[in-house]
Amino acid sequence: MDMKVYADFSDNELAHLLKEGRPQALTEIYNRYNSLLYIYAYKKLGDKSEAEDVVQEIFVRLWKNHKLFSLKSTLASYLYRSVRNRSLDIFAHKKIKSSYIASLQVFIDNQTATTDFLIREKDISGLVDREIKSLPPRMREIFILSRKEHLSHKQIAQKLNISPETVDKQIKRALRVLRIRLKMVLILTNFFGF
Repeated sequence: MDMKVYADFSDNELAHLLKEGRPQALTEIYNRYNSLLYIYAYKKLGDKSEAEDVVQEIFVRLWKNHKLFSLKSTLASYLYRSVRNRSLDIFAHKKIKSSYIASLQVFIDNQTATTDFLIREKDISGLVDREIKSLPPRMREIFILSRKEHLSHKQIAQKLNISPETVDKQIKRALRVLRIRLKMVLILTNFFGF
């Protein structure tokens, strides 16, 4: 049959011929609806390349499934509905992808922040330990018993055979020394991220 003859067929006749496996029927349907479907897809998607892909996909699928093809309404409404459904699928996929990327970014940001925090905490802890080691021996011993072994002032006094007041003075001096020595490091860490 001549292609000109196909141009004279109605949409319903073309749908029937398509179901019979006539490629000329698909060609005529394509010629009638390609531009209109592209405009419709472009309005839905806002992307020329995606609109072209959607329309192409609709026609490829139409031919692949031509034996099962049946119209419940008009050919035009079937084609427009197919474009709309495919566009919605693309939107859903984009939303899922966007959501996944956003959640992945949040995870990466949180992991980076946690890692940065742990590194800084370790650095600060190392600095504090170094400064504690540099305290005078008796002061260092009292401070370690208080802060790391969690002994009370009375327990430290009994253990070292000194007065609780001496323990109290030594801890206060140790804290003052450490505060002065670590002040600049902590300021730089807190305000400049070093």
